[in-house]
Amino acid sequence: MFTPEERARLRLALLENAAGDSRISGAAITGSAANDGEDRWSDIDLAFGVADAAALPEVLADWTARMYEQHGALHHLDVRSGSWIYRVFLLTGTLQVDLAFVPEPDFRALAPTFRLVSGRANEPRHAPAAQAADFIGMAWLYALHARSSIARGKPWQAEYMISGMRDLVLALACLRHGLSSVHGRGIDQLPGEVTGALEESLIRRLDTAELRRAFRLVTEGLLSEIRSADRELAERLSEALTQLTDGAC
Repeated sequence: MFTPEERARLRLALLENAAGDSRISGAAITGSAANDGEDRWSDIDLAFGVADAAALPEVLADWTARMYEQHGALHHLDVRSGSWIYRVFLLTGTLQVDLAFVPEPDFRALAPTFRLVSGRANEPRHAPAAQAADFIGMAWLYALHARSSIARGKPWQAEYMISGMRDLVLALACLRHGLSSVHGRGIDQLPGEVTGALEESLIRRLDTAELRRAFRLVTEGLLSEIRSADRELAERLSEALTQLTDGAC
């Protein structure tokens, strides 16, 4: 297990590497460390602007080789968002290191958790906040598949769909309470009455009766959150969502 001291030393080394790399136009600390919010379990999040977009594959390759050869990387994956490439590494001590690379014209703060360390960055352009309508749409889509999975005798798929619905209901609750709705970050700050009601919807067995019970409770929670976000939409969806739970019986 990595220590906070090891994490701090590695972050400093990576920032020093960036300062000495003429291809890097700017380097920033992102994530929880950008606003002094990291704890014992936090990972390393850094972002780099690349002066010449054509050199980005070469920069990625060089930095990836360094992570394996010098810092004990075991594996990595890429997450892409627009022109940003987030290369995520797992190190031997279980430390996660997220290195984001983007052409210099797009190197900017996309969220408040961005602290420029060296070089230059463009004017901030924070990503649009999540919208309740997006979560609602995905939730009723999951509900359709939860109903059909139960009816088809596919309990594992049903569990997947019902749990996905629950996650979206919790995301809606986070939006309603002004909490982060991304990756479950705000869920543990929700009031107990919100999480307590949904706790009852956790699936305890994969038999049909239990799946139906959980599906009904999650659907009730979904309708409650839709009413809080958009009462008129809740009225339009109520009958259809109720039919889904009835149809799963």
